[in-house]
Amino acid sequence: MDIKKGQAMKIRYATISKEGRRSNNEDFFVVMDQQERGRFWGIVCDGMGGHACGEVASETVAHAVSAYWEQHAEERDSEVKVVEACQEATRAIEQKAREVGQAEMGATMDTGTTMKPGATMEPGKMKEMGTTMVMASIEGDIVTIAHVGDSRCYLQRPGQGVVYQTQDHVRLSFGYEIVARSFFSNHPEEAIADVVQIPVCSGDRILLCSDGVHKSMEPEDLEARMMEEKSLEEILHGFDLSCWKYGDDNYTAILMEVE
Repeated sequence: MDIKKGQAMKIRYATISKEGRRSNNEDFFVVMDQQERGRFWGIVCDGMGGHACGEVASETVAHAVSAYWEQHAEERDSEVKVVEACQEATRAIEQKAREVGQAEMGATMDTGTTMKPGATMEPGKMKEMGTTMVMASIEGDIVTIAHVGDSRCYLQRPGQGVVYQTQDHVRLSFGYEIVARSFFSNHPEEAIADVVQIPVCSGDRILLCSDGVHKSMEPEDLEARMMEEKSLEEILHGFDLSCWKYGDDNYTAILMEVE
């Protein structure tokens, strides 16, 4: 569904992205502040834990979606635009997976450490890599929100609380939650985004975050902190302390406020 855009809103924002207790940060985010053109854009990607090259996957998808959005900046935001951006990101992660897979196979053949006698490099060998994605694009007074996986978006409104929250794409497997949709190099069919378009009002706050944020706080605590009468930087500083103390994952957040 497309919603007719109205007057451009002024956006303030703050960001945070840290390794937490992990050895490297597999999250990646992009902000495109084009308020002079009536646009503001943010995306957070979380490289899949347990899969090699998660940081490569998250950066690849974030850049691919952002590049598509930039190239089609004159087109109105829509579900079709999101679908096409996701298709572009799927092609990008598949290409990157092939490049990394071929490079690793080539390095193995050069060193001779693991290749058996007579073994050859498999053509088109792809490295397994995956990432979640959540994005918000504010065009005029409309925000387009899309997500794949368990990275989240919260939209809070003064006096109303949370008026929209993405629903995680997860399923249970042997008692554990696993991501059911993602940009994954060997499963392009999984990259299906849920998309909504919502009018925004002055005072609204929008949070994009990886699961390292929302799994480190109780839902009521996170929502209360979002609407504290503090600067956006101070609010994210509080997130930082909680994620470090109670979490065990990378954590990334973009917090926006509509003025």
